[in-house]
Amino acid sequence: MAAEPQALTGVPATAPLRPTLARLPRRSLGLLLPALLLGGVEVAVRAGWVNGHLLPAPSDVLQALLGLGGADVAGHVLASSLRVGLGFVGGALLALAVGTLVGLSRTAEALLDPSFQALRAIPSLAWVPLLLLWLGIDEAPKVTLIAIGAFFPVYMGTLSGIRDVDRKLVELARLYGLSGATLARRVLLPAAAPAVLNGLRNGLSLAWMFMVAAELIAATRGLGYLLTDGRELGRADLVFAAILLLATLGKLSDSLMRRWEDRALAWRDSLGSIAR
Repeated sequence: MAAEPQALTGVPATAPLRPTLARLPRRSLGLLLPALLLGGVEVAVRAGWVNGHLLPAPSDVLQALLGLGGADVAGHVLASSLRVGLGFVGGALLALAVGTLVGLSRTAEALLDPSFQALRAIPSLAWVPLLLLWLGIDEAPKVTLIAIGAFFPVYMGTLSGIRDVDRKLVELARLYGLSGATLARRVLLPAAAPAVLNGLRNGLSLAWMFMVAAELIAATRGLGYLLTDGRELGRADLVFAAILLLATLGKLSDSLMRRWEDRALAWRDSLGSIAR
């Protein structure tokens, strides 16, 4: 009689094989799709299936970056990062203050929220001519436009987070004599922290998007300028190089924000915390 599979292998015959993807480190899985996509584009361009002038090969994009020089690329990255950092911090701090006020006061909500909802629908490029008229062509309109982009997601996250706080928690805090700013600082904002931090992440992403529009305002440095320069020169490799840098910086900043979010919300006993 033939030996049972379990006796030969030491593994039950019905045990499923682990999928190949499951054997990879979890953090490496996110690199799989970009690597396949870049490899596919490289093969398609080199084989002549795709016009390289319209969709350059990744190796040509890398060559364009190297052709700019390390100092030049670093200058563009630094200029854009400083603008995003200043605009995001300014817009986020204002949004936290206003969102808290509107969340706590029905009068403030009736007075301010309709206007903010209307302003939120204005596209980024529509602000450019107005900011040029008001603030000129220096750094002020660029940083202000980025701050506008960061403001609304953080405002919405703060407002929704405060509004979703358990009413019984607020009543208990008031029984202990907490009110006003103390109530907001010690009860409302900690309870609303998940929504607030999610708003901050969305605000940071939108700040990078608004940065491109901001650097259309007479910029001589930055990734938005590099995009415009590549378009005017008809160089798709420069355009894709700028897009690649934007994607990389956006992902790095979001990863840092997510790590901060995980640390700040380590007390949560949620499905998301178990999955990670």
